[in-house]
Amino acid sequence: MNEELIAAVLGSTLRVATPLILCALAGLLAEGAGVADIGLEGKMLSGAFAAGAVGATSGSVTLALLAAMSAGVLLSWLQAFACVSHRGDQIVCGFAINLIAGGLTAVLGVAWFHGGGETPQLADSVRLHALWPHAAEACRRVPLIGALLGEGLLSQHALVYAALVLVGAVWWLLHRTRFGLRLRAVGENPAVIDAAGLSVKRLRYTALTLNGMLCGLAGSDLVLAQSTSFSPAMTAGRGFMALAALIFGQWRPVPTLGACLLFGFLDAVAIRLQGISIPGLGEIPVQAIQALPYLLTVILLAAFFRQSSAPAALGKPYVGGR
Repeated sequence: MNEELIAAVLGSTLRVATPLILCALAGLLAEGAGVADIGLEGKMLSGAFAAGAVGATSGSVTLALLAAMSAGVLLSWLQAFACVSHRGDQIVCGFAINLIAGGLTAVLGVAWFHGGGETPQLADSVRLHALWPHAAEACRRVPLIGALLGEGLLSQHALVYAALVLVGAVWWLLHRTRFGLRLRAVGENPAVIDAAGLSVKRLRYTALTLNGMLCGLAGSDLVLAQSTSFSPAMTAGRGFMALAALIFGQWRPVPTLGACLLFGFLDAVAIRLQGISIPGLGEIPVQAIQALPYLLTVILLAAFFRQSSAPAALGKPYVGGR
């Protein structure tokens, strides 16, 4: 029984943490290039709406994923146009993106699908399922570690594995490639990149394009894997949780992954604590349990924000010539 519980919590942790990992990696790319990204929440929400709308009307999971990434990229380009090309305030722009996405997805949902702004239920063929269900079922029969392998690790859908692979890919991109070196240099001292004859704007636009794609994928996971349709405000602060994980992880991929898994673990445990009575305390209110991940977000931000080693040029518009 204990093995089954651990396996179930592990599986839930990976699934719940997947959109956080994708969104945090998106923030890492943008902020590593010196663009503060408070708009992660809005980009994820727009990706979720695009995935739900296109998936429901086309019946294609591929088109739904492409639509989600496109929606995220469009908002990232809007952010780049305002903050990079015209040197607007990056914090204000991020909040504006959140407001635009929150209002536009609700309005379009009502206009296109009526009701409360929700998209129609997705067909089973459009949703993301376990990638290796037969291997997972076979592993469950193995003594001791069978449940851990089958339920915890092998019963996940493709985006879970993709998110974990992307952590390594982003680390390699930033620390083992010429492009990554230039991207990090833009975040630390864009004048050096400008003096080398490279375009600061082009590098930041590229970083924000990748950022939008990852945010769109994060939003699509909420609709295609964790739910059956889009509903307004369904991201429920996950973009800010991803930002907190990024700060806690000191803008490094692997520690950021650990913070996202911690948030996912708390969420998975909170689900299983609902309805459980603790001796001396009685049944814990559902609202208190659901607030645990958000409470940790506030604690991490308060404890580590001043100690964090953010990129030196983060949030500062570059006024040079390139």
